Amino acid sequence: MYAYIKGQIVDISEDSLVLECNNIGYNIRIPLSVAKRLPGIGAAVKIYTYTSVREDAFQLFGFLSRDDLEIYKKLIAVNGIGPKGALSILSAMSADDLRFAVLSGDAKAISKAPGIGNKSAERIILELRDKVHLMSGNTLDTAVSAADMQSDSEAFNEALEAMTALGYAPSEALKALKQVQVTEDMDSGAVLKQALKIISTM
Repeated sequence: MYAYIKGQIVDISEDSLVLECNNIGYNIRIPLSVAKRLPGIGAAVKIYTYTSVREDAFQLFGFLSRDDLEIYKKLIAVNGIGPKGALSILSAMSADDLRFAVLSGDAKAISKAPGIGNKSAERIILELRDKVHLMSGNTLDTAVSAADMQSDSEAFNEALEAMTALGYAPSEALKALKQVQVTEDMDSGAVLKQALKIISTM
């Protein structure tokens, strides 16, 4: 119904905000990740919205970017993940962190969201893996492409296994590894050394 609402912030809580536009106050549900990035009360902001209509409820869900809204729409399309479940996931992790978790198969990271069990997290990974690859328009797209190309390297894969064995989450390890420029003459030890340097600064 509404693509976005641009107005003045009247009130903010952990899971919602009131946005005034043309003398109408819109109560919009938001994830915690959005609440933390909002400007203060009285500031003008543009919120991209999703409208959920059910027999017993009419709710608006809001995000600061169109890209975040798109990942939310993909989440609610997953079997068993409704609007509130998707909001819970994006409260526990950013949209980019979710994409890395899906790409690396990190169900543990996704299941940290309240109300999301391991089976639901695995279902999200299964259903969104290909769809996440198709997303564009942000810096993650380049990162994903780089990681995909490097993942054919034996050194890259061995370094990824080593980092997870050291206790790093697959999504964290992948974030660091995708920043390493893997060349043909690099062995897994060299790749791992570079990745560990990078992850220490993240």
